Amino acid sequence: MASRGSHNRTKIKESDKKVYSEKFSHINECAVEDISLDVFYKPHSIAALLCSIFGVIVASFIRNEDVSNDDNIWAGLIVVIFFLLLISTLAFPNGPFTRPHPAVWRMVFGLSIFYLLALLFLLFQNYDTAKGIINWLDPKLKDFRIDMDKEYGVNCSDISVEKIWNHLDVFALGHFLGWAFKAVLIRHMGILWAMSIMWEVTEIAFAHLLPNFIECWWDALILDVLLCNGIGIWVGLKTCKWFEMREYKWVSIKDIHSTSGKLKRAALQFTPQSWTHVRWLDPTCTYMRFIGVCQMVLFWQLSELNTFFLKHIFEMPPSHPIVIIRLCFLGIMVAPSARQYYSFVTDTQCKRLGTQCWIYGAIQLTEALLCIKNGKLLFGRTQAVNILAWLMVMFFLAVLCVYGCVLWHRYVSEFDGACSQGSTPSKGSLASRSNESANVAEELIGDPGNGGYKKLLETETVKRRISKSNPADEG
Repeated sequence: MASRGSHNRTKIKESDKKVYSEKFSHINECAVEDISLDVFYKPHSIAALLCSIFGVIVASFIRNEDVSNDDNIWAGLIVVIFFLLLISTLAFPNGPFTRPHPAVWRMVFGLSIFYLLALLFLLFQNYDTAKGIINWLDPKLKDFRIDMDKEYGVNCSDISVEKIWNHLDVFALGHFLGWAFKAVLIRHMGILWAMSIMWEVTEIAFAHLLPNFIECWWDALILDVLLCNGIGIWVGLKTCKWFEMREYKWVSIKDIHSTSGKLKRAALQFTPQSWTHVRWLDPTCTYMRFIGVCQMVLFWQLSELNTFFLKHIFEMPPSHPIVIIRLCFLGIMVAPSARQYYSFVTDTQCKRLGTQCWIYGAIQLTEALLCIKNGKLLFGRTQAVNILAWLMVMFFLAVLCVYGCVLWHRYVSEFDGACSQGSTPSKGSLASRSNESANVAEELIGDPGNGGYKKLLETETVKRRISKSNPADEG
């Protein structure tokens, strides 16, 4: 009897290991379902090797090497990045997304590694060398200096509609788009509003180091929190609801007969393959899940701070291409990272953090170390009281926000509330519903003559599929 019980326990452990491995594979290297064009998903490793080597031979022997050293370095750097992207498409994991093609997300992962290695290289240089490398990328930065004498947040008592309107510039649009994008990623009203308010507190705490953080009360409260951030959060969550109202049943482009239908199906390849509800918190959250969400809220503040300290310490204007490219690349990188972190925090069967999320965390910590190491003069003026107060306030607000959302789920909204959307099987959560009936405006289903989908009447009731394994979208 003892040997039989031991054998059963061994079988259970092996079964659990298999489930854990499958869960990790789903978020780290999601498989492509319903392949319609085989040519885009077949391995072409030999052809890629031959073509790339032939291209390198032609480029290296034909190009004129009697040019400046900078041109030669640029040429070598471009070839290195090209081969890194090629290796990425052949060997690296594609992460949790498969649209528009897994190779896209493999290249994102490859570029993430390249950016992390570049940061680590800069971390072991002195300031003059690191600044010289940045100036080599753009020689115009040699003459740029940040005006530390410029006054911000003056004449705050002089407030008018015209003055508020004049403050709505391209950066206000950037705030709006940024928070709309964050809302699509996080999909949690309580967490998003906490991040927005906590960032204003962060600006106040670091205003003695970064003068552009000094703002009038109406600029921070009305323009930032209520208008740009608030409307961005609202638009982002409405976009999520718009996607959630649809059920996706994809049709192969080979089964679509009309030219317009084929073009529409090709365009829809750049949309999510599926979209399901997410639920960061629920009434029965475990402490580890609670801590995981608090950690994400605090880590997000660090990510935002890195942007401002990097361009201030290494003296780059806010509109410089390096700053814009970095922000866009981090936006692309954070999408699979957030998805992997969500599964790690909420799914009991996901025991490992996804590789893209791991790389993203390493990048943010390395950027912070780079700022601290090269900003000794700046941080020498740090007011310790402000920083200590900021740390305590950030921790308190993060815990208060997350706990408030848990109470909201417990006492106000049993299933769907303002602090979350949907329900899924997850760490410390209630059992989820596998199917639910809902009146929806449209449903996307297969229709060979209409680009792979057709619309149903608003009054028709359909069953919405709820993912039993992972509670987030699959790209």
